[in-house]
Amino acid sequence: MKALYLYPLWLRIWHWGNALLFLTLVYTGASMHFSGGDWLMPFRLAVRVHNTAGILLTVGWIGFVIGNAMTDNGRHYLIRVHGLINNLIDQISYYAHGIFQNKPHPFHVTAELKFNVLQQLSYLGVMYGLMPFLILSGWSFLFSPYLPETLWDLPSTWVVAMIHLTVAYLLVLFLLVHIYIITTGETLTTNLKAMLTGWHREESLR
Repeated sequence: MKALYLYPLWLRIWHWGNALLFLTLVYTGASMHFSGGDWLMPFRLAVRVHNTAGILLTVGWIGFVIGNAMTDNGRHYLIRVHGLINNLIDQISYYAHGIFQNKPHPFHVTAELKFNVLQQLSYLGVMYGLMPFLILSGWSFLFSPYLPETLWDLPSTWVVAMIHLTVAYLLVLFLLVHIYIITTGETLTTNLKAMLTGWHREESLR
């Protein structure tokens, strides 16, 4: 058994803090969206908690981007064009059926690259694509009185709401897939332990 220290303390703190904030946003967002009943958080309280969590999520996201830019962690998000398509096909094939046939994983974690190509594309799309849209649309809600009356000949508040809601649904979908992928390590808890301790362990690291 060998181990690689791949998740520094700052990254783990950000990761779990981000997860807590996102779950808070999902719960309070649902409370506001389905505000007709009292089975979730009261609407006024949900608005205050949602706005606070959104501001903190923005600060955390900025910290994540700066952290990647200033540390070696950013290299794990650099896509290697050579062999990209073949690696992507191999990874999709593994998750689609190979994993259920106990076939060997086509990707082995190294100190230079801790994400397979499918993870890289997913994390890039989420952290540098969807998250900015979520944050910008959220801040647009906070300052909705300053929005133009219409966007693309539609009420601007409605446009912002649809963007925010659509991105939120996509991120919830990502979260569900992410939770599933966590369980696909060598054991059920291998990947979870790595994000708790910082150390990634495999039986045969190369």
